[in-house]
Amino acid sequence: MLSVIIGILAIVIGAAAFMRRTGAPVGSHRLLRFVSSRAVGVVMILIGAFMLMSTSFILVDANGVGHLKRIYAFKELPEGRIIALDGEKGPQAQILGPGFHFIPLVRVLYDFEEWDVVTIPEGYYGQLTALDGSAMPTGMFMAPAIPDAEVGDMLKADSFLTKGGIRGPQETVLKPGQYRLNRYLFDIRLDENTDATIIPAGHVGVVKSNVSQPGINCVEEEVSASAVSREALTVPLVPRGCVGIWKDPLFPGAYYLNRQAYEVTLVDTRVQTWEYKGGYTKRIIDLSVDQQGNIQQNERSVQERIPEEAADRAVFVKVEGWDIPLELRALVQVDPSNAPVVVGSVGGLGEIENRILTPAIRSIVRNVAGASIRVPDKNADGTATEPQTYTLRPTRVLDLIENRDALEQTIEQQIKVEGNKAGVDIREIRLGEPAIPPELLVSRLRVQLADQLSTAYERETDAQQKRIETEQARSTADEQPRLVEAQIAVQVANQREQERAALGRAERQYLEELARGQRAQVDVLGQDRVALLQALEKLLTSLERKPELVGLVGKLVPNTVVGGDSGFAGAAALLGASLGGVQGQTSNPGRPAAQQ
Repeated sequence: MLSVIIGILAIVIGAAAFMRRTGAPVGSHRLLRFVSSRAVGVVMILIGAFMLMSTSFILVDANGVGHLKRIYAFKELPEGRIIALDGEKGPQAQILGPGFHFIPLVRVLYDFEEWDVVTIPEGYYGQLTALDGSAMPTGMFMAPAIPDAEVGDMLKADSFLTKGGIRGPQETVLKPGQYRLNRYLFDIRLDENTDATIIPAGHVGVVKSNVSQPGINCVEEEVSASAVSREALTVPLVPRGCVGIWKDPLFPGAYYLNRQAYEVTLVDTRVQTWEYKGGYTKRIIDLSVDQQGNIQQNERSVQERIPEEAADRAVFVKVEGWDIPLELRALVQVDPSNAPVVVGSVGGLGEIENRILTPAIRSIVRNVAGASIRVPDKNADGTATEPQTYTLRPTRVLDLIENRDALEQTIEQQIKVEGNKAGVDIREIRLGEPAIPPELLVSRLRVQLADQLSTAYERETDAQQKRIETEQARSTADEQPRLVEAQIAVQVANQREQERAALGRAERQYLEELARGQRAQVDVLGQDRVALLQALEKLLTSLERKPELVGLVGKLVPNTVVGGDSGFAGAAALLGASLGGVQGQTSNPGRPAAQQ
């Protein structure tokens, strides 16, 4: 303001000096004559003009937005208005872009304020609140969304105020980019709570809307999780664009949704694994074999803790009076079409797990394991009967191991019904390893161990036998020369034995034929004569083999026979024989006595 007054005074003084026709009187002071000159008047006019010009321009930075607030004006703002449209006092609807702006006396009549351009980064949105505009109707939560084609025009203050813009929070959001906005009209919120809504793969977003779009017929529809069960969860749903839970979920993608207008709940539509394990003490009996081959038993305990990722602890079932912890795993999945029912009924998949399915799973597992089981009939060799038949009988403890498939099928069928009521698809139920009391298993384990030991002993015996055979083969190879000789001797002995056997058979046949001939001879000649002939034959055979026996035979036959007559005939005969024998030896000593 002071610069304006000084400028006006300088222009008045300069104009007066310039318009003066005569200079100062002769003899006046030199300074007075200089001030009274026209040159000084021109200079004063220029100084005054510069002073006035300095209050009439504004320079706005390239990344800034100029805002004006009028101080001096004849008009006052209307009642209830904040932004001036027609030059009234107060914040002006007009904003100034980057560069030089000439507005007469702008720095005198207005307060100037420069704001930064609004920048919305990628992945976020700007939440708008209008500080001026038409009053919000009763029952409206926030101003309806502006169509994308009209957003640019409605962000101009004069258009917003003249075309029915509503004061208060706006459903319309600023998407990533830069905006030159009148910050006197719009308040912008940008923080970690205004990030874009991201629906990842394998999920859907269930929308609860607090606003409705004009022109949509919003009629609630009772939607059930299962069309075949009267006990299924039922939730009222609305079409997209209405207030309430939308019937159609949002599929994977990025959405710039106003968090104040829309609440989005993510529902995982992938297959989920719920495990029920741990939370009990497991007793174990270990079997061992000492050096003497005796089986020994040692009992120990293991504390099974509940894993952090487990849905709950193991289910305790009572079978034949025994309390048995039974671990199991359930595979579940939510169909995208059932996601709004799940969210509207209980809040989410976690609430379904904790409030509905976990109690149902525990109850069904206890009922099935503690009641009856339908098992397939089998033949004596363990094969299934043809056609397949089944037997319903009370459940036994060992069925948890031997007939696990039948238990799983029964439990799965019943749990699927409960899952359908809650809008969840139970894919499968798998039982884990049951903690059966070791007293029921130790006898079976002892039998198995004994069988293994028996098999081991048999194999060791076979190994020793193989070793003996190997040693025998090695020794046989070392004694091979002598064994060959012995084998040859055995073969020779066998040949001799066969030869003797053949000779014996031939001799027997000969004797048999000879006996038959002799019997025939006896029949013809008589037994006495045959005996004499045989004796004679043998004698002749012997003499033929040994001729020297002839001399011995001659000595056995008397050369002189002395009869029993009286006289000297016997003595003469003896004497003649003696003389004849001496003469015979002298004349022919080599002749046999029989021949002499």
